[in-house]
Amino acid sequence: MSLVHFHYDPFTEFERLFDDAFSARFRPTSDVSRAVESGSRVGTFRPKMDLIELEDNKVMAVFDLPGMQPENVTIDVQQNRLTISGEMSAEKDITEKDYAVRERTQGKFSRILQLPVGTEPNDVKANMENGVLKVTFPKFGKAQASQRIGIT
Repeated sequence: MSLVHFHYDPFTEFERLFDDAFSARFRPTSDVSRAVESGSRVGTFRPKMDLIELEDNKVMAVFDLPGMQPENVTIDVQQNRLTISGEMSAEKDITEKDYAVRERTQGKFSRILQLPVGTEPNDVKANMENGVLKVTFPKFGKAQASQRIGIT
């Protein structure tokens, strides 16, 4: 059992899944319903992710990004948040009218993970192979020195 707590709100994920499932029926002007009506999957999406605790006091986040190249993915660390973002674009030489069926996801994506307090950007390492992005970071941030505050 791990004593490390990652900020993960299962209700947010449930709400997103619920919205995705019912938005085409109840909100006809949404991006999801437009994509369903047109038969395409263009818009925004969240890549699938696994979060794995490693034995060397590190955590590895694994993202499925099929067909993506590393130069099309951005990884930012700011205020103890890890942001993975990018865009999957359509093939340039195929026009919309050429598609008989279009099921592959396209569009912008973004995932944000809360990092342990004190995690430095240099502590985050990433590699990508065959459309699988692996981002490793420490399970615990660096301890911050305490400082006595005088009362005036």
